[in-house]
Amino acid sequence: MSAVAASTHSKGNLNFVLVSIFIDMLGIGIIVPVLPILVGQYVQDRELHALWYGILGATFGLLQFIFMPMLGAISDRVGRRPVLLYSMAGMCINFLATALAPNLACLFIGRVIGGMSSASMSVASAYASDISSHDDRSKSFGKIGAAFGLGFICGPMLGGLLGDVDLHLPFFVAAALSFANFVYGYFYVPESLPEAQRGKFKLVSINPFSALAKLVRRDEIRGLVITFALVTGAQMMLQSTWVLFTHFRFGWSPAQNGAALFCVGLAAAVVQAGLLGIFIRKFGEVRLALIGLSSGAITYMLYGLATQGWMMYVFILCNLLSFAAGPALQGIVSKATPPNEQGELMGSLQSISSLGSVVMPLVGGAILSAVSHLPPSDWRIGSTFFVCSAMQAIGIYVAWRYFRQHHMAAQSSA
Repeated sequence: MSAVAASTHSKGNLNFVLVSIFIDMLGIGIIVPVLPILVGQYVQDRELHALWYGILGATFGLLQFIFMPMLGAISDRVGRRPVLLYSMAGMCINFLATALAPNLACLFIGRVIGGMSSASMSVASAYASDISSHDDRSKSFGKIGAAFGLGFICGPMLGGLLGDVDLHLPFFVAAALSFANFVYGYFYVPESLPEAQRGKFKLVSINPFSALAKLVRRDEIRGLVITFALVTGAQMMLQSTWVLFTHFRFGWSPAQNGAALFCVGLAAAVVQAGLLGIFIRKFGEVRLALIGLSSGAITYMLYGLATQGWMMYVFILCNLLSFAAGPALQGIVSKATPPNEQGELMGSLQSISSLGSVVMPLVGGAILSAVSHLPPSDWRIGSTFFVCSAMQAIGIYVAWRYFRQHHMAAQSSA
């Protein structure tokens, strides 16, 4: 195969990955403004409504945490394509089960199926790693992040419109999108991992804590894994408390929050899809990661100290470099991992995010609940963002020490 043909082939494969993630996130985003209201149809009061919705979210995140590393490891053994197709089919069944659920128990069944099959992000990242050159991996991960962001930008807007017609309609549309994605992948997408590069499936991969422990035991990337966990935890807390914080602090309505979150998603997509390559060439991956993390830590603090709603928009626009930190870190970790372990690596990294989606909303909610009685002008209302900033700052220190030690080790061995 010629170099041009190989490049075109790889681009086509990457485009499928991007479309798949966009459709998956569009389907998930569609249900975001509708699922909380739908839960209310199966319970008797608001207290139970909030309780069961939180349990549903934690259930989905917990099953993601359990199954993502396992599915990533399976993709190292059998290839990426079968696991991606399984994930698409599972999400389709999840949306259908939710749309047709006659009671809360059936709603749980849908979320369980969804959590067990939501491996598209980790396996798609491994697929992108398979078909990307060593130097282009960070850019490929950035495009994946952009597709993720665009799907989540469009999804809630579409879901809100469909939900006004019927609360069940968004789930039928999400199921149709997942089914279309499955059909396209089945007929048109080739396998990305050659048989010669496939590894052996190990039972230890079934245990997500074993997968995480294996990451931490890897001295060559331990600092980056700890950094990734701290940064991801801060992001999860931000996402879970943003709406309530802006409501307490500024009296924002859902529409105002939607506009702000749209700006966040759009900024992330622009950076990760269009500007990431420029930033990497200008700063290099290591400096970009540190600068981006520093920008995020400062912005978290400013979010918590903001006294007017318009300030949030200014801080979002001044924080563009932070959206490049994640792909840069992911690219550095990927380059330190053999090809036949990329699926397990990406699955383990995604399991960190899944664990964060279970734990951090609980922590953030408890902190916000403790300060919610304070007047809007009290700076302590921003406590969740101050904790996010502290977590990010610790991550920066760990990453700086890691890069410093490995730079010194490289110099001594030269």
